[in-house]
Amino acid sequence: MSPNILAISAVLTIGCAGVGAQPLVPSGELKGDAWVHTQESLAATVQQADVCLPSAATGGAVICGKFKGLPKLSGRQVPIVVFLHGSSGLGLKAIGEWQQWLAGLGYASIAPDSFALAGHVTYKSPIDKESYERILALRASEIEPTLAALRSQAWADIGSLILAGTSEGAVPVARYPGSEFAARILYAWSCEANYFVKEPLNAFEPGKPVLNVISASDPFFSRSNAWLGNPQAQGHCGAALKDVPRAAVLLVPNAPHTLLNLPATRSATAGFLSLLTKP
Repeated sequence: MSPNILAISAVLTIGCAGVGAQPLVPSGELKGDAWVHTQESLAATVQQADVCLPSAATGGAVICGKFKGLPKLSGRQVPIVVFLHGSSGLGLKAIGEWQQWLAGLGYASIAPDSFALAGHVTYKSPIDKESYERILALRASEIEPTLAALRSQAWADIGSLILAGTSEGAVPVARYPGSEFAARILYAWSCEANYFVKEPLNAFEPGKPVLNVISASDPFFSRSNAWLGNPQAQGHCGAALKDVPRAAVLLVPNAPHTLLNLPATRSATAGFLSLLTKP
């Protein structure tokens, strides 16, 4: 990897979210009864994963679809982004648009489908921390079977893996204890103590690059959220990444929680990836 990534090792703060009147804490809601994947549902998370492959991998046009429906390919190996979706699942249109954009840059991506589990729990925040942690453990369990499936794919460059996620899906990215990934990307998560976790439990590897992109006034993880549960929160991963020299944090002013496809996000992501691998 290029040492030039050190050039973007900074916290870029643009804009500031003010804290106004304190509204009442809303009532949370839990639905569903499935808290743990079965072996069958774990396999299905991969088979039902959304995949986008660049032309270098296909030997022709970009191909996007479900993992189980991939045709026989004649291209070469390419770097891969493993992406963990947020609590709304793969139905979020922004994810597919982001994957197609990545393919245009020469990167394959695979987004396992957590909702392959029948009765998968869903929620409206805030709920209790114990329930959040059980959901986050469920999400973390989806990484290993995705890696196992990629090892059997001729187009997958296993030496050039990036782990990424957004919101709920970014927490397992920050916590992942393995060393298989060359870098990590965290969208819409602050890596801090707050209502969403018992403890952050970040597991960043000091020598490996990390990119964090989040709204400067994120409705869930900044101090603009009156029930954040941490009055000292910075609203980004800067403190968690202080001992990771090859890291960058971008705060985007006035951005929504879902910011995958904003120009600032895409620019930061493209620049970060370009310093990791050369597809």
